[in-house]
Amino acid sequence: MKHIVVTHLIAAIGVAAFHMLHLPLPWLLGPIVACLVAALLGVSMRGMPVINNLMRTILGVAVGATFTWALVVTMAGMWTTLILVPLMVVLIGLIGVPYFQRLWGFDFATSYYGAMPGGLQDMLLFGEEAGADVRALSLIHATRVMVIVVALPFILQGYWGVDLSNPPGVPAASLPLSQLILMVVCGVAGWQIAKAVGLFGSSILGPMILSAILALSGVLQHRPPAEAIWMAQFFIGMTVGTKYAGVTGAEVRRDVTAALGFCLILLVLSGAFVEAIHLLDLAPPMETLLAFAPGGQAEMTVLALIAGADMAFVIAHHVLRIVVVILGAPIAARLFRTKPQG
Repeated sequence: MKHIVVTHLIAAIGVAAFHMLHLPLPWLLGPIVACLVAALLGVSMRGMPVINNLMRTILGVAVGATFTWALVVTMAGMWTTLILVPLMVVLIGLIGVPYFQRLWGFDFATSYYGAMPGGLQDMLLFGEEAGADVRALSLIHATRVMVIVVALPFILQGYWGVDLSNPPGVPAASLPLSQLILMVVCGVAGWQIAKAVGLFGSSILGPMILSAILALSGVLQHRPPAEAIWMAQFFIGMTVGTKYAGVTGAEVRRDVTAALGFCLILLVLSGAFVEAIHLLDLAPPMETLLAFAPGGQAEMTVLALIAGADMAFVIAHHVLRIVVVILGAPIAARLFRTKPQG
C-alpha cells in the first residue's frame, strides 16, 4: 500500500510541475516524466492494474460518444490509408528485427516482439511463449510509448499550433446525472462484455463499441466530462512511467538505449508515411500523424481527443495496426519458438 501511495504522490507532483512550467498535457506527460525520474532514482513504485483499466474505459466511452451517422459514412473513404497500415508494420519488422538482433545482440524472439508495435500486454504474452526476454520487452515497449507520447504534443503544438490547453470536455456539473450514469454503465459493461468474448484491448474497444451504439441511437448524447478525461490521463501516464520501476544501470545502457534508437527509426518511418500521404492528399496531416504514430492505443486516443482530431480516422488505423500485429504474432511464435534459457 505504501508503494501505491508514493506512486500516486510522485505522479501528482509531475502534474503540478508541468502546470507550473506551462508544459503541454500536464495530466498525461507530468506523471510519465515524474515516475520515470523516480524510477531512475531507485524509488519503488506500484500501480493498480484494475484502476488503470477502469480509467481506459473512460477513453473508450469518449471515443464512442463522438460517433454520428455522418461520421460512420465517412469511414468508408479511409481505405486508401488503411491499406498502408500493414505495409508499415511489415517495414517496421524488416528494419526492427535486424536492428535489435544484429546491433544489440538480442535473440530473435526478443528482437521480433520488441520491434512489433503492438499492445504491451499482447507482446509480452506472445514473447514469453516464444522464449523472449520479458523484462527487456517491457522496457523496450514502455520506452516506445513514452517517447512517442512525449514527442507528439510538442510536434502538434510547435508545427501546427494546436492548442492542447483547452479542457477535453465540459465540467461534470453541467451534464445530466442520467447521462453520467449511462457513461459509467457503458464503460464497465462494455469492458466486461468485450473481456468475456476475448476482444483485444477490451477496456477501450468494449466501451467504445457500446457507447457508439447508444450514441448512434440517440440515447448517449454527451462525452465524458473534463474531470474524467483528466483522471484517465493521470492514471495512463502513471502506468507508463511505472514500467521503469526497478530498472538497473545495465538495463538502461542496453535495453533502454536500444529502445531509444529504435524510437528514432520509428519516428522517421512514421514521418515518411505521413509525408507521402500528405503529398498524395489522402488525408489531413495532423490526423495522419496521430493515426500512424506507433504509440499506445490509449495514449494516442488521449492525444486525438485533446487535439480535436477526427477520432474515427485515428482509432481505425490504430485498431488495424494492432490487429495486424496480433494476427502475425502467433504465427511468428510457432515458426520461431525457442526454449527459454534456464
